Amino acid sequence: EGDGVIGNIYSTGLALQVLGATREFYAPREWDCGQAFSMVSSHDYQQPTAIAQVLPALLGMSYLDAAGLDCPAVSLVLCPPCPFVPPPPGAPIMVHYSITNKLQGKHFSYSISLEVPAGSTLLQVLQAAEEEKPDIFSFQTEQTSWGPMVVSIHGLAANPDDRTYWQFLSGGDALQEGVGTYKPWDGEHIQAVFSTY
Repeated sequence: EGDGVIGNIYSTGLALQVLGATREFYAPREWDCGQAFSMVSSHDYQQPTAIAQVLPALLGMSYLDAAGLDCPAVSLVLCPPCPFVPPPPGAPIMVHYSITNKLQGKHFSYSISLEVPAGSTLLQVLQAAEEEKPDIFSFQTEQTSWGPMVVSIHGLAANPDDRTYWQFLSGGDALQEGVGTYKPWDGEHIQAVFSTY
């Protein structure tokens, strides 16, 4: 991508590991490694899996280097635990949320506008929509190593056999983060579209 992202913000860490570990085995195309490193180092990763994929590249290593580490020689500096101070609640923002199915069964399209605290995750927006109109905006998630994944909305479940899933979009572009970490901005329109891959 033109912004240094290789695939998406989550796959870029793995791509950096691969490109770094294999550079002596092939003549790589020219790519702006500094731009890719800048993108991953400036992103606020939340899930341990995402952090685990990008951290080796930021340290100039890859997973392949793990076999050669001398663990007893590594010293860890542990700091005393810091008291947790929850952030103050954010001022309310307005998020527009819609769900659309034009793929299977009875087609539908519903929209709602919700006021949520600034800093709310998309999952919290979905919960607020379900609380306000449970007969329309009900949803189910499954926990993955990347956080919660929406598997059903309005009673319509994703199905790997049919290659269907719920895709989340903003401004027509797929979100690069999951519902558990993505934080909508004031006035944003989030679309959940039943899609196929």
